[in-house]
Amino acid sequence: MAATPHIVIIGGGFAGLWATRALAGMPARITLVDRHNHHLFQPLLYQVATAGLSAPDIAAPLRHILRRQKNVEVRMATVTAIDTDAKRVTLDDGTTLDFDRLLLASGATHAYFGNDQWAEHAPGLKTLDDALDLRRKLLFAFERAEAASDPIERDAWLSFAIIGGGPTGVELAGTLAEIARETLRDEFRNIDPSQARVRLVEAGPRVLAAFPEELSEKARRQLEHLGVEVTLGTPVKGIAADGYTLGDTFVPAKTVVWAAGVAASPLGAMLDVPLDRAGRVLVQPDLSIPGHPDIFVAGDLASLVQANGKPVPGVAPAAKQMGRLAARNIRARLAGETTTAFVYKDYGNLATIGRMAAVVDLGTLRFSGILAWWFWLVMHVFFLIGFRNRLVVLLNWFWAYWSYQRAARIILGEDRDHPAMERP
Repeated sequence: MAATPHIVIIGGGFAGLWATRALAGMPARITLVDRHNHHLFQPLLYQVATAGLSAPDIAAPLRHILRRQKNVEVRMATVTAIDTDAKRVTLDDGTTLDFDRLLLASGATHAYFGNDQWAEHAPGLKTLDDALDLRRKLLFAFERAEAASDPIERDAWLSFAIIGGGPTGVELAGTLAEIARETLRDEFRNIDPSQARVRLVEAGPRVLAAFPEELSEKARRQLEHLGVEVTLGTPVKGIAADGYTLGDTFVPAKTVVWAAGVAASPLGAMLDVPLDRAGRVLVQPDLSIPGHPDIFVAGDLASLVQANGKPVPGVAPAAKQMGRLAARNIRARLAGETTTAFVYKDYGNLATIGRMAAVVDLGTLRFSGILAWWFWLVMHVFFLIGFRNRLVVLLNWFWAYWSYQRAARIILGEDRDHPAMERP
């Protein structure tokens, strides 16, 4: 194996995992490095946060997924340094990995547009840890409202704000409104959960800005039908423990969730190559980086403009396509062949809003409502990894549809924001 080329892939998300699979059977040593031990189906992360699904329903261990691919070794570690000239990656335990080819696919994190202090009071949603923390925060809010004797305090606990009108924000807001009005009905004695106020705040002129305007408007109407208060065109100027400032008005709210922006993984800066404003690596058409043809970047960390002048979107299908092409180009480099430029195939956009409500944009075909919801459900179940995941998700969704119940409404751990809370 000493003469066998060593390929290091950093990140077990869509880009990294799809690249690893595409290199199956290749006479090479592959080391897949990720700080988590699992692959996460991120589009359904909000379902874990809102107690609709449990963590194993949307995640699977990387070692299990790759157990039959004998040329792969999985390392659970955090990358602390990348030396592009020496072709060496350093891990948090001090060990190093020398590579012949490198694929960096470490994804993205939250972006607060220079207001990182807001993160303490407005958590984002990118990992399973984020989802479980957010689920605890949301469920605790109703418990705190139930225990509050002051009407003003009770109203603040029943006030929820989602900052950001993209797919994550829309899905969170719609699902949270459904929980308050249906799932928790008749379960409390001192509060009426249906009186909870769920607000979706978007600084731009419409929600789901990546969708056609007609679908954005339908999404807004469907949200309002569910009871969500949609605020457009006014940016948030401040977020604190007891609320947020919208324009010049302070709005009391004990629970604020951030879904307004993302920033690239900090690992991109270790490559010492040009980055865009979001910290993504400006890659060559074949996904390699300038000056280092043996190093590739894919997924949310890569910044590439398409032929139509639009950037490749940071969505799961794009990451999968990039991962597969990066693997093909790694093979080509090792064989001394010409690499291929990346061309994104856009299969459309989907977003669910709530019970039997969604919007679908397939280019020439656009629709919304119950048909769009069924289409969204089938597509998401289809792309889940593993038969168990698909079966469990389907069963949970059918149960939630008929009963309005959410199977994962168990609060684990302490309320980190309010540790002195007395439990019933």
